[in-house]
Amino acid sequence: MQAHSWEVPSASLLAAPCAKAARMGSTAAEAADIDIDGVAYSFMASQALFSALELELFDAISAKGGPATIDDLKKATGIEAPRLQILVTALTSMKALSKGPQGYELSPNASKFLVRSAKYFYGDYLRLQMGQQFYRHMQALPQIMKTGQGPTYAKLFSDPAEADTYTTAQHNGSLATAKMLCKRVDLSSAKSMLDIGGGSGAFAIMICRQNPQLKATVLEFPEVCNTGERFVASEPKEVAERVSYVRGSCLDAWPSELGQNHDVVLISYVSESVPAEAVPMMYTRAFERLKPGGMLIVHSFMVDDSLDGPLLGALWSLQHVAVNAEGMGLHPGMVKDLMTKAGFTDVANQEMIGGMTKLVIGKKPA
Repeated sequence: MQAHSWEVPSASLLAAPCAKAARMGSTAAEAADIDIDGVAYSFMASQALFSALELELFDAISAKGGPATIDDLKKATGIEAPRLQILVTALTSMKALSKGPQGYELSPNASKFLVRSAKYFYGDYLRLQMGQQFYRHMQALPQIMKTGQGPTYAKLFSDPAEADTYTTAQHNGSLATAKMLCKRVDLSSAKSMLDIGGGSGAFAIMICRQNPQLKATVLEFPEVCNTGERFVASEPKEVAERVSYVRGSCLDAWPSELGQNHDVVLISYVSESVPAEAVPMMYTRAFERLKPGGMLIVHSFMVDDSLDGPLLGALWSLQHVAVNAEGMGLHPGMVKDLMTKAGFTDVANQEMIGGMTKLVIGKKPA
């Protein structure tokens, strides 16, 4: 999430101390420094966004087909109290909305990404996974940093409701990322793929959509499989019949049902979600399951090898500490080294989601 910066009125400085009040003007050095207020208060902006999604405010404005007045929004949400205007004003100050003589309109990004009927909508991901799950877990980060004690994905996903919320939330966003992967990596000759920790099946589904010769097997926790199988079943038959689930954990012995001699093993958003000692083990097991000449694709949140950013990659890595206290922060050099030690050659990396995720790809010698 991008930090927002607000000017605090001088009359309120005693009530809300603000680092901006102590600064005189703007300099290049200041621009390179931390915006303390923007970072510290950005949780207010994120909650405003999550609340608007929960209330379907963006959908209500879109459905109006033009500017919506506050009375229109009161009718759409059923909220008559002044607090609705407070929220709408906050959204306007964040530039999610614009206010004109006739009422409120959506910003270009709000229209493109936050309206349910929009092609690139990912509001459920923000509302459910960010707002209801990760936000809550991050509140315990100070204690987790001190003690190393906290939840794990295995514990979280043993709860059917928690597993369903997480898996449902990430599906649409992962479909878009998987489509990007298909453009970056040539899988046209691959016939068999293992998707380790494949969640909703979004990557397996999209890869099978784009590559009709390929069959995919997804290894996942049982409760996650239940939701993933619903997504697979909703696909056309020619896709659904080529995606299957195997119940298990990548931390345990990989089930024999996963098979051998695969063309591709995909490990996406998993290396940062398991204890550090499990990462080299996963890459070794992937090597064993691939046929000679097969490919391991690792896709994860990563920072640069310089360990000074980028910001979103660093923050996502930190978020995973809240649900994986014994994990490791990833960067391409580290992943390449672990893959090389597992036996892979021609290991190379590239950017995936700019500033957030990277791909590291290696081959099993022929």
